[in-house]
Amino acid sequence: MPLYFLNLFNFLVADVRDGLGPFLGVFLQQNHWQVNKIGFVMTLAGLTSIIITTPVSMLIDHIRYKKNIGIIATISIIIGCYFIYHYPNLPMTIISQMLIAIAGATLISATVSITMGLVGPDLFDKQIGYNESFNHAGNACAALIAGIASYYFGLKAIFILMSCSAFLAITALALIPSRQIDNKIARGLNVNQTSPQPFFKLLKNKKLFILAVTIGLFHLANAAMLPLLSQSMVAKNIINKPGSYTAMTIIIAQTTMIPMAIFAAFFAKRHEYRILLVLALVVLPARGLLIGTIQHPLVLLPAEILDGVGAGLIGVAIPGIVAKIMQGSGRFNTGLGIIFTCQGLCASCSHYLAGTIAKYHGYDQAFLTLSLIALCALVFWLVFTKDVSFG
Repeated sequence: MPLYFLNLFNFLVADVRDGLGPFLGVFLQQNHWQVNKIGFVMTLAGLTSIIITTPVSMLIDHIRYKKNIGIIATISIIIGCYFIYHYPNLPMTIISQMLIAIAGATLISATVSITMGLVGPDLFDKQIGYNESFNHAGNACAALIAGIASYYFGLKAIFILMSCSAFLAITALALIPSRQIDNKIARGLNVNQTSPQPFFKLLKNKKLFILAVTIGLFHLANAAMLPLLSQSMVAKNIINKPGSYTAMTIIIAQTTMIPMAIFAAFFAKRHEYRILLVLALVVLPARGLLIGTIQHPLVLLPAEILDGVGAGLIGVAIPGIVAKIMQGSGRFNTGLGIIFTCQGLCASCSHYLAGTIAKYHGYDQAFLTLSLIALCALVFWLVFTKDVSFG
């Protein structure tokens, strides 16, 4: 029964975890923001996430009340979105995005930790696949409803939808019995262990370093692609319903991610995680090249299918690989926090980098630059993991 509530929570929180996500850029555009300022705000929010992610993950390794952390984080995201909607000026938007970034990073780590504590390392691969599948399904459903609602009522409908989803997500999380979350297992300790490894040993872990660099490059290339796609179509006057168009990019990507996450979970049981990550890395350069060379609104169909394939695979691969690397260390969430820190750093820089290139050299050049960075991620992973096993 706890896993049913966990799956329901992942479905419902999908509409909440990233705040406004790709809708933020369109919303700020409609409030007369320039593309480079939008990129600046997103970058600042990402930097805030970077500062807080590893300390929060270390705290989650130690604290027993993981559900409470998840509930507080969910409420904080809604508060941040409320202030952005009602006061879309630069200072308030910066403060709200920083709050959302902190809460979002906390919520991700807490969810993974709760999952490990409920099912243990033997079933973790399978359940993390279900987590991702339900999360993507929730994103797709929310985007579909948001797209229809924003078409008739504008972007304000998205805020109402998020508030309802947040309330239901908190209810689902509260229904998971705390006593069934094994805090020792949740932090990656073995049955006969009583204390974790010293923190400094994580900084010397070669496998963790290789993974961190690869994921960093991946998100430097990936983070800006989806919001920039909608912004480019608006700037070129190719579409006149940006809210609905943005919703469609999310629906296509998230729908594709559902089967890919399940596939990734079963693939990881039979093959090396190294191969799984290669599959995720291959599609990103192709996606950027496609968007950067085709000037048509329907490019969103193949582009976001590729997005779904890559994100669906990597969403399962990251916690799975970290679980293998950190098993027995007692620092599972801390290790995951280090990876998320690199992810957040590069994702935030992605928005500012892409926004600046788009302003001075055009959107097409921005997409091609992101595609080149994605290719670097693939090459790095292939070269430095040639003789390394990730389980």
